[in-house]
Amino acid sequence: MTRTAPIRPYLRRQGEGDALWFLGNLVTVKAAGTETRGRLTVAEFLNPPGFAPPLHRHLVEDELFYVLSGTVRFHCDGDVLAAGPGDFVHLPAGLPHTFAVGPGEPLRALQITTPSGFEDFAAEVGEPAAEHRLPDPAPIDPAALGHAAARHRVEILGPPPAAAG
Repeated sequence: MTRTAPIRPYLRRQGEGDALWFLGNLVTVKAAGTETRGRLTVAEFLNPPGFAPPLHRHLVEDELFYVLSGTVRFHCDGDVLAAGPGDFVHLPAGLPHTFAVGPGEPLRALQITTPSGFEDFAAEVGEPAAEHRLPDPAPIDPAALGHAAARHRVEILGPPPAAAG
């Protein structure tokens, strides 16, 4: 019988956690599947003003956001949800969605996905970040993104919203 190490309590302070550049955003993993028995992933996102990911859907994970600062408009299955500091947004698995960060300031939010696994997608597509600041935008290879997304049960459905905000 294989035994795994027991899950222990821990504290991650501001700026701590595995940090990645993912689609031009800083992602800091606060809780990975290996630390939650695969139940969830928690990541802090810092998205630049005007950022918007492609329209996509997660086939397995629910995606939840708690906005810490900045503004964002989520587009999910025909609904538009405008959110700001202190707001919480739930995007259920299987529903097409995207979001657009407001133009005035970066968006800082906690993203929770359940079950875990998002951190593996971000690590495959992104690269380790040595500094906890927004990077200069880098070009994204849509074909490579699509292949990685498919391996992680995410479908890319279309372009980002035409205008952020």
